Amino acid sequence: MAQIVKSQTISVGQKMIVLKKPNVSNRIFFSIYVVRAPADWSASLVSFGDPLFRSYFVLDGSLLCFEAKGEGIFQGDIWVSNVSSKDLLFTMTEILV
Repeated sequence: MAQIVKSQTISVGQKMIVLKKPNVSNRIFFSIYVVRAPADWSASLVSFGDPLFRSYFVLDGSLLCFEAKGEGIFQGDIWVSNVSSKDLLFTMTEILV
């Protein structure tokens, strides 16, 4: 079992892979958090394996995190796009077995 914790700043208008597809292990948990002041507003998109963001989950307003757990969760690359008006800091955690 391995736990990976990392943080990444994503600039305005940029997108990137925040959690790469596990090659040997299986992902059983992951979380993505936006770190910002409570009074600030931000918007970002989370996409599961789709760098074109044709299908995505929105993190904005008071919704600052996405978590998934269990054996049937997504195993591919997880992308985040910053569609906010300022750079954002994200923290990610994943547990692999």
